[in-house]
Amino acid sequence: MTTFSLFDKSSKIDGIYAFFIVNRFQMLYLFFLMPTYLLHPFMIWGIVAMAIFSQLNIWLLCKWLESNYAKKGYQGFVELFGVRMVRLLTFIGLILILIKITVITLGYIGIIHDFIFPSMNSNWIIFFILLTSSYVASLGMKNTIRFVVIVFLCVFWMIFLYYPYFIPPIAALHDLYPLIPTNWTTDSWKGLLLIWASYSGPEYLICFIPWIKPQQNMRKYLTYANALSTSEYLLLFIASLFFFGSNYLSKTKYPIIHMLRYLQSPMFERLDIILISLHMFLLVFAISIFLLCIYGATRIILKKTSTQPSRMGFAVTCIMLFFCFVIVNNWVWSIETEQNILLNIQIWLSGITYLIVPTFLLLLTKLKGRVKA
Repeated sequence: MTTFSLFDKSSKIDGIYAFFIVNRFQMLYLFFLMPTYLLHPFMIWGIVAMAIFSQLNIWLLCKWLESNYAKKGYQGFVELFGVRMVRLLTFIGLILILIKITVITLGYIGIIHDFIFPSMNSNWIIFFILLTSSYVASLGMKNTIRFVVIVFLCVFWMIFLYYPYFIPPIAALHDLYPLIPTNWTTDSWKGLLLIWASYSGPEYLICFIPWIKPQQNMRKYLTYANALSTSEYLLLFIASLFFFGSNYLSKTKYPIIHMLRYLQSPMFERLDIILISLHMFLLVFAISIFLLCIYGATRIILKKTSTQPSRMGFAVTCIMLFFCFVIVNNWVWSIETEQNILLNIQIWLSGITYLIVPTFLLLLTKLKGRVKA
């Protein structure tokens, strides 16, 4: 029987993969909700402002990734925090990842159910997607990270399909007014929070850095990823304003997807179904890589890092994650008020972790360096 090497680090991958990972993480489920939350044209400046803050956060993260602690992976965290604190922080991280992947998965499942399989039991959709993700994850962390290239090529080009909405008569400049806010409300603050939460994702690179070659210019790759995500946010939001207008954006939950239904093709009748199906590559990638993080975190908590990963342990993790999705889907996500609460929790947690993690790690590393000196 061959060795089950999920976390093999014998060979490294290029830093360009960090660009693909961060960009696709920033284009997960929350960006579908962005136009509904932002509503007003002046929130274009909100996207720009959050992009600048995100870039500052990326700079802090890259400073830490260049440290010796980051290059050592798990052992570096042990040196930085100690074994007990690492286990405690890993447990907290495990809860955060579970909430994130649950909300993202069930959000995508809802889209698939509403637009493609309205009569199908959503639990079966969860089963088939998690089965596919489990197979991808079973190939190991290195191969799962490489899968992001396929994901990027499958979905990135979709942004160009929205070009008809930038052409008159659909596009009208008066739909972009006012660009200066005349009435700032609580909903505007919620919109800024959603934008910031959407930019989260780079902080998860701390889990993958052992598989990336050292001496890579991470700042360059992450800056490009952040800039590309900003361009996509702006294009999709402006296209939504042109098509729906700010007064009607709040009337639909997924304006970005509904816009696809109006695209006409001489070859395909329902282009939106094809594009949603291709977007499932991103969901499979996200579940796969977070599944490996969950299994790895469980091994750290249970003090199993010195032993080889087992097929049984990985299978139990997959099964437990499936039951977690099904339970939340049937008893929480199916109720609109409970769904909104869970979604808001995820938005807040994503924003908080993205704000705190890079700063906390860099400050602690600097303090540790001074103590040693």
